[in-house]
Amino acid sequence: MTLIKSISGIRGTIGGSTEESLNPVDAAKFSSTYAKWILENSENSKKVVLGRDARVSGGWLADIVSGTLQAMGIHVIDLGLSTTPTVELAVELEEAAGGIILTASHNPANWNALKLLDSKGEFISAEAMQEILTNADEGNFEFADYKQTGSVTTDDTYIDKHIEKILALPLVDVEAIKAKDFKVVIDCVNSTGGIAVPKLLKALGVNTIEELYCEPNGKFPHNPEPLPENINEICRTLENGNFNLGIIVDPDVDRLALVTEDGTPFGEEYTLVAVADYVLEKTAGNTVSNMSSTRALRDVTEKHGGTYTASAVGEVNVVKMMKETNAIIGGEGNGGVILPELHYGRDALVGIALILSKLANYNGTANMLRKSFPDYHISKNKIELTPEIDVDHILVKIQERYVNQPINTLDGVKIEFGKEWVHLRKSNTEPIIRIYSESDSERTAEHLAQKIISDIKEIISFKADDEEELPVVDQKATESTEETSDDVEGDTSTNE
Repeated sequence: MTLIKSISGIRGTIGGSTEESLNPVDAAKFSSTYAKWILENSENSKKVVLGRDARVSGGWLADIVSGTLQAMGIHVIDLGLSTTPTVELAVELEEAAGGIILTASHNPANWNALKLLDSKGEFISAEAMQEILTNADEGNFEFADYKQTGSVTTDDTYIDKHIEKILALPLVDVEAIKAKDFKVVIDCVNSTGGIAVPKLLKALGVNTIEELYCEPNGKFPHNPEPLPENINEICRTLENGNFNLGIIVDPDVDRLALVTEDGTPFGEEYTLVAVADYVLEKTAGNTVSNMSSTRALRDVTEKHGGTYTASAVGEVNVVKMMKETNAIIGGEGNGGVILPELHYGRDALVGIALILSKLANYNGTANMLRKSFPDYHISKNKIELTPEIDVDHILVKIQERYVNQPINTLDGVKIEFGKEWVHLRKSNTEPIIRIYSESDSERTAEHLAQKIISDIKEIISFKADDEEELPVVDQKATESTEETSDDVEGDTSTNE
């Protein structure tokens, strides 16, 4: 059983004892301290927007969170089954003091989480999260008098409002999409994408839609993270050549993956690259992605005369850097697209609209579009260390070994070798160093990663010899990329 408390919220497996899993007691405790933070930091509003994905645990969890917020004097606007970006938009439109999204993103069905938003509909700051966690540990909160308890209002119209706002964007070319008469296959992993994605496609004029797993019952038919190894069925469906595009979203619809017309995965890293290429064709500007995302975004940005900036890993860090650099498009290499013109949050729905607009204005297929971008390969690895090993010491020594190369220490250590790079980050919760490397050659990317892994082992051995003890180092491969955002939520997913 697992309970992880980190910058992006409270995440854990369902069932088990308190402080060791996500259960009713912990859900009430953290909802209470979030409400306390809202009441202390909001001048005008006591409203909080609540929404959830379709996980089986979502219903009772929503009841507990809603009831607890009301008991603290908060007025709840309950969207019911919704998407993460929809809740973020609703916070803005309702001028609410904050929002809670009940979703464990791409994690398996036995997980759930409370993701906490501020009054802008963005994830709360690290400082705010620490305050909430401290108050929870200390039991520092008081419930409202019965005369001052909050109320609850249900509103199931916000997915429609979200779609309306997307259709109103100048960059979304509805007429061109209609004229193309696209044939699309979608996989919504039996979560709330099954509500939102068909509605969006129909509103965009896509009339031929093959729906895979669009019943929002929370029974995930496969691992819900949209990686190539988890999307075999939609790829097989596209192999027959009867469709133009495959679309896959994760359970809370903030990550978007694509499949080309011949059943080939487009690559999550390239969702943002393709969207940015379209946006930058229409509007000059800058871009941002996190440091573990593909260099292809930088290449595309510079091709269009813009400036690319890398941020620390995590959506909150990407958003902060986008604001600082006035970026017009940004996101993460996990299929997370952020379009500030709509809102500052990863949004698969706006990503779908922009990708279809790009294809509608492109003289070629999805496969041809993918081949038009620089082709890079990322190798993703990690090494697990014994708890007594000083990870910070290792990162310092790595910097010293490569002092003659360009190094960025904004988030761990990123070393550049021309157009190739290696990025090392330590886990927030475990004695782990994650090692991502990229090159235009898959073999070279793997070689770079293995070279750094070898360096780390030498550093550990050298230090251990000094101390007459050799710690065990266990090298393992990661399973996922959501470290690019959800992993910063606590390095949680089976490798999030």
